[in-house]
Amino acid sequence: MADKDEELTMPRDAKIVKTLLKSMGVDDYEPRVIHKFLELWYRYVVDVLTDAQVYSEHAAKPAIDCDDVKLAIQSKVNFSFSQPPPREVLLELAQNRNKIPLPKTTAGPGIPLPPDQDTLISPNYQFAIPNKRPAEPIEETEDEEATNPNPSQEEKTDMQQNPHQRVSFPLPKRQKD
Repeated sequence: MADKDEELTMPRDAKIVKTLLKSMGVDDYEPRVIHKFLELWYRYVVDVLTDAQVYSEHAAKPAIDCDDVKLAIQSKVNFSFSQPPPREVLLELAQNRNKIPLPKTTAGPGIPLPPDQDTLISPNYQFAIPNKRPAEPIEETEDEEATNPNPSQEEKTDMQQNPHQRVSFPLPKRQKD
């Protein structure tokens, strides 16, 4: 009896949404679903009519007509939904992709993984090793020939290098017991 009273007080649009759900075979749903569908429906209608009004004003018409609404709906459909490519195009793309063979996997216990160089889990460590060069004694002479006012390119790069040297290497694999 409570359902009958609720159905009588329900707005016409809500009854339509409820009927649509029943016609699609949906019998078990929360009551909020109807409100969400109504909100979506109203928002869509307002957007379409707003666009139709813009099209009507652009055409200098005194009122919105059927063509404006059709144009607004078509622009919404074109903007919101996209068609998948034809089946032939998808088959051609699949054939081109499948021409490239998959990399060989080494069968072992557990999940087969790609080669170590193709993964981020291969061990690779970097250590900063200080560059310990003995300091060369600087001879102070009054000779101008001893100081080079135009050093060569190699000498410039040696001066600009970082005092630390970076070394990276993969660790050897451990043998299983």
